[in-house]
Amino acid sequence: MSAIKLTKREKSWIVYDVGNSAFVLLASTLIPIYFSAIADPGSSVVVAWGYATTVASLLLALLMPFLGSIADLKGNKKRLLVGSIGTGAVLLACMGIPGNAMVFLVMYVVATIMLNASLVFYDAFLIDATDSEDRYDEVSSQGYAWGYIGSCVPFIICLVLVLFGENFGLGQLDAIRISFVITAAWWVVFSVPVLKNVHQTHYKERTEHMFRDALVGLWATAKRIFADKRVFMFMLAFFFYIDGVHTIITMSTSYGTDLGIGSTQLVLALLVTQFVAFPSAIAYGRLAGKFGTKRMLLIAIFAYFCITLFAAFFLRSATEFWVLAVCVGLFQGGIQALSRSEFGKLIPKEHANEYYGFFDIFGKYATVLGTLLVSVFTQITGNSSIGVLSIAVLFIIGFVLMTKVPEK
Repeated sequence: MSAIKLTKREKSWIVYDVGNSAFVLLASTLIPIYFSAIADPGSSVVVAWGYATTVASLLLALLMPFLGSIADLKGNKKRLLVGSIGTGAVLLACMGIPGNAMVFLVMYVVATIMLNASLVFYDAFLIDATDSEDRYDEVSSQGYAWGYIGSCVPFIICLVLVLFGENFGLGQLDAIRISFVITAAWWVVFSVPVLKNVHQTHYKERTEHMFRDALVGLWATAKRIFADKRVFMFMLAFFFYIDGVHTIITMSTSYGTDLGIGSTQLVLALLVTQFVAFPSAIAYGRLAGKFGTKRMLLIAIFAYFCITLFAAFFLRSATEFWVLAVCVGLFQGGIQALSRSEFGKLIPKEHANEYYGFFDIFGKYATVLGTLLVSVFTQITGNSSIGVLSIAVLFIIGFVLMTKVPEK
């Protein structure tokens, strides 16, 4: 399938992935390192980080369906997007202020909730950014692809500060604090095009009793989801396989730290993931047009199952972590982009935010299960490899359920 020519709206929508992905990359690399430095000596980074991520995901899962229902009303989608970006960026910029680990974790949890809330509204804007469902896979994949490569720009700047800041009298922790501010500014700047050029074209009319009607609409959407076998089975499969994906993204640096791999090696390896993911995500979108979205999703789920086994049984050194990083990069963008675009094809457009709110429950609430599994099994056994192995069963269940999703 050849590349499509992107419109101004589509390009503006894609660019937001460049902005928010910088925070995602920072959260999986430097933020855990910073937390481990200010945490009490002897505490387990994997356990504490896992529980914090679990709390963030659970709160987001509870909030998003209701906010999504409100966002479907005329003019609300962009207002909520602005609010979540603004709140999250301010908290991110200020995360270096507290020296207490618990206060830092609270700020991180709230900032993460704001980031992921903005992603729900952003994902729902896909149907407003492009007019044809045939373009969803390509546009969604371009978003993830440019997000991966674009996020490397501020991250490399931050990495240079962390690695070489001592030459300018800058300690590692001070360099990371500055990185928080740089990443927040990057996030805000690259949110401008989508806020300026993409407008809500699918919506429900505003009503006098907005909150009451939002709850009523939410219940109606839930019933429609359960009644539509294709949507329900897809979301159920998504619940399990995306859990594993998000858990691997979230916990990889903490896991590597527990294995004794140096922070520099961890960060550089994850940077390689971004560069590998750029062409891979674009290729995945085009392959979906040729072989079908469902088939390409099944391939990615199986690949992640193999990646999990490798991490649990063979990952012991920095070299093996590099191999893992490359493998994740090959499939990470594809599985996320195609899940987002395929869901957009299945749902009624005027209820997009409500549906994506439920979609986010299946994605973010599933992350509660994944991070919780890793934390609990690591804490019980004292072996983080066993914690990682527990993720594999989620890919097995997701794969089986995806095979049962009815064809279009």
